[in-house]
Amino acid sequence: MRGGMRPPSLQDGHNARGVIEMCTNGIKERRQRLHDILLALLAQQGDLELMDVDNPSGLVSGGSRDTPADAARWLERNRRVLQRYQALVRTAVTLDALLDAEDGIAQEPS
Repeated sequence: MRGGMRPPSLQDGHNARGVIEMCTNGIKERRQRLHDILLALLAQQGDLELMDVDNPSGLVSGGSRDTPADAARWLERNRRVLQRYQALVRTAVTLDALLDAEDGIAQEPS
């Protein structure tokens, strides 16, 4: 800030705390809305798989009975599962942004 002057709304420490609190509440509300949207999307998924945590032993040690093909299949499956979850999260973020846009349009004076 030039000359050490704060904007009038931030000269008082109370106002600065109020601005920060409003931003924090907005972030909390948005996070909760994203969480709710994501849960709704997850509920619509009928055959949602979980990642397989039991990796083939060939991935960890060289002297195992698992073949490299087993490790490759395991990695590929987990990659597909992860991509599906990422798509759901991107969808939730997009829907949230659309809701924000609609709220902004609805709140504009006519």
